[in-house]
Amino acid sequence: MPVIKAFVFDVYGTLFDVHSVIEKCEEYFPEKGESISKTWREKQIQYSNLRQIMNNYETFFTITKDALHYAIKAHDREFDDDSERALLGEYFKLAPYPEVKEVLEKLDGKMLAVFSNGSHDMLDPLIDQSELTGMFDNVISVDEVKQYKPAVASYNHAAKTLGVTPDEALFMSSNGWDISGAKNYGFNTAWINRNNLPVEELNLEPNAIYGDLAGILEWV
Repeated sequence: MPVIKAFVFDVYGTLFDVHSVIEKCEEYFPEKGESISKTWREKQIQYSNLRQIMNNYETFFTITKDALHYAIKAHDREFDDDSERALLGEYFKLAPYPEVKEVLEKLDGKMLAVFSNGSHDMLDPLIDQSELTGMFDNVISVDEVKQYKPAVASYNHAAKTLGVTPDEALFMSSNGWDISGAKNYGFNTAWINRNNLPVEELNLEPNAIYGDLAGILEWV
């Protein structure tokens, strides 16, 4: 394995469980919570991709809000200020996956960074209130260059911020499309395949595939 100088983590679905919002969705929309959560996440990813393609950037917080509105409407429900505020608030206190803190502790002494489509107005409060606070050397957002992953410019920004070449970094994500983008850029990639999905058909195989983050410790 190559010598890794920087361990770079995606956030949503990789470190934090985006579907920990289900309980709150269910509270406001009984019997629709899980389905709304799923649509919300799908549209969140889709809208960031569409805005990237259209060169029509908005922050990830705006995208998250718009995706929530769509998800509620798609399930023939209505939202008000109270439900919108409460559900968006869940993104500031998502639950980390059970193994994450222990894995990060075992990487103590290594350069650890977060690199996310999330804007700092979402990322910073989320990490600061969690058990992961203080564990990262750098929190990098695509908002700094206004180029959403999987654009090459976004990964290049992360590498430059960390002062590493692509082959000196290991990038980890639970999102197959993100792994493809990072591999296309030149990062070493570890796909955290939490849902046991097939590899994306883009001829960009990840360097490694694990069921959770514990597997990455073999790169140390």
